[in-house]
Amino acid sequence: MKQTSSIILLVVALLASSCVSQRKLSYLRDVTAASADSINQTYTPQKENYITQGDLLSIFVNALDVEAVQAFNMPVANVQNLGARQVAAATGGGSLQGYWVDPDGNIDFPVLGKLHIQGMTTTMLKDTLTQLIGRSVKDPIININFMNFFVTILGEVKNPGRHAVSSQGMTIFDALGLAGDLTIYGKRNNVLISREVDGKMEFARLNLNEQAIFASPYYYIRQNDVIYVEPNNARAISSQNIPLYLSMITTLGSMATVIVSVYSNSLTLQELNKSRNASIQ
Repeated sequence: MKQTSSIILLVVALLASSCVSQRKLSYLRDVTAASADSINQTYTPQKENYITQGDLLSIFVNALDVEAVQAFNMPVANVQNLGARQVAAATGGGSLQGYWVDPDGNIDFPVLGKLHIQGMTTTMLKDTLTQLIGRSVKDPIININFMNFFVTILGEVKNPGRHAVSSQGMTIFDALGLAGDLTIYGKRNNVLISREVDGKMEFARLNLNEQAIFASPYYYIRQNDVIYVEPNNARAISSQNIPLYLSMITTLGSMATVIVSVYSNSLTLQELNKSRNASIQ
């Protein structure tokens, strides 16, 4: 009987290991209303991304005197999906060529020449261009947008792939939202982010359950970040091993049935022998 109980417990353990607890599926488990003060002590909001080498920017200069700013704009090119809506509207539906930030962090800007813009935000660059162009043009209006802001999200998410980012100040949760959120098989306490900084790769792991994530420099996503969500143990059980585990459970169940049957028959024989011996005496 002890063997039967052990087998039944083993079957139950296998079934339990294939289930993902509800607690493991939640985010920010240790965050409460009372923890807001401690979070805000280390949390730094980031509304804009910093320009870095390899970025492609759409920059369009406008003013009341349209002819006065023509020299500060690149020629319109027959390309698609380059630039924001306001740029397309300002150019009559056309698209502008992009300004590529070279390995030294510079761009070549019409009339103004080479400008070092690495480390600036789009607002900082806008203010700089407004000041420089304002020396020649009255009240210039500058529109700047990232043209190659993408984030790659892989692993246990509903829609893995390379996703275009349309707004700045995107957080890790915003990015995962682009991919349709994690599946039930994604590890929420070990999300990997890889990022290129000054020609070198950086790696970090984020725990989506802890409030410390708000103080991480990787909480805000940068252009061309790669996010990987690792599968949990339940994924291994639920993948190609399903037939194997079902077969094991079926076999163990059959073994348990046989053992119970043999044990029951043994008890019956013992009772019959006792009755026979009693009748003989």
